[in-house]
Amino acid sequence: MSPYTLHRGTAPLLISLPHNGSAIPDDLAARMKRPARRSPDTDWHVAELYDFARGMGASVIKPFASRYVVDLNRPADGHALYPGQSETGLVPTVLFNGEPIYRAGAEPDATEIADRVKRWWKPYHRALADELARLKAEFGHVVLWEGHSIRSHVPMLFDGRLPDLNLGTADGASCSPGLQAKLADLLEKQDDYSFAVNGRFKGGYITRHYGKPAHGIDAVQLELAQLNYMDEDSFEYLPKKAASVQVLIGEMLKVCLDSARTVAP
Repeated sequence: MSPYTLHRGTAPLLISLPHNGSAIPDDLAARMKRPARRSPDTDWHVAELYDFARGMGASVIKPFASRYVVDLNRPADGHALYPGQSETGLVPTVLFNGEPIYRAGAEPDATEIADRVKRWWKPYHRALADELARLKAEFGHVVLWEGHSIRSHVPMLFDGRLPDLNLGTADGASCSPGLQAKLADLLEKQDDYSFAVNGRFKGGYITRHYGKPAHGIDAVQLELAQLNYMDEDSFEYLPKKAASVQVLIGEMLKVCLDSARTVAP
C-alpha cells in the first residue's frame, strides 16, 4: 500500500487531506474490534469534496491509510495538541465514541508505533514539505490548506453540535493576520452556515508546524461538520448538499490564492 498520492498543481496552494484515508492493512485489521475495521472516524469523502480545487491549480496530497494506522496530523513524538482536553493520539487506541479500537492485549507497542511512523508518517510529511518548498520557490509565497471533516456530534471531543465550518490558524500564529481577517470576513457575510474561528479546532500538527507566515507559508485548517455534505450514519456522499458548501469553500480558497499572489515578491 502506497503511503500517499500527490497531485502537483500550478498555483501557490497546497491542499492536504491527512485523514481522508480509510484503508487498514489486513494484519492490523485482524487485531482490531469489528467496529474499528470500518474506520468510522475517517474524514469521509473530503478528497471528492475538494476535487474541484484541482481546476484552480491547487496541489493535493492525500493518504491511503486510516488515521488508526497512524495519525498524520499528530506530532511524531506523540505529545498532546490540546493539553487538558480529550483527543486521540499519534496511534489511536480508542474510537471517537470512546470504545477501544483493538482487542484486549493487541494494542501496538512502542516499537510498532515507531515502525508505523517510519512507514506511513514520514513519507507523507516529506512529500508535503517538498511540495511546499517547490511552490514557494516558484511563487515566493504559498498557502497550505488543511481539509478536515468530522461528525457534528462527538461528545468525547466537544460539547453539543459543532459549528458547520471551523477555521483554525493556531490562534493566528499559522497565517498572516490579513489572510485570517479576509477569511473570517467572508464567513461573516454569509448566512447559510454557522462557523467559528479558532474555536475547539485551532489547527493540528500540520497547520502549526508548517505555517510560517514570516517565511512565506500561510497555513489554515478547515474542520467541516460532515452533515453539510454527507449522511453521517451511512457515510453516503450527498452531491447536492456538497455542491452548496463547495461554493463557499471555493470562495475561501480563492481568497487564499489572491493573498498568496498579492504578497509574493
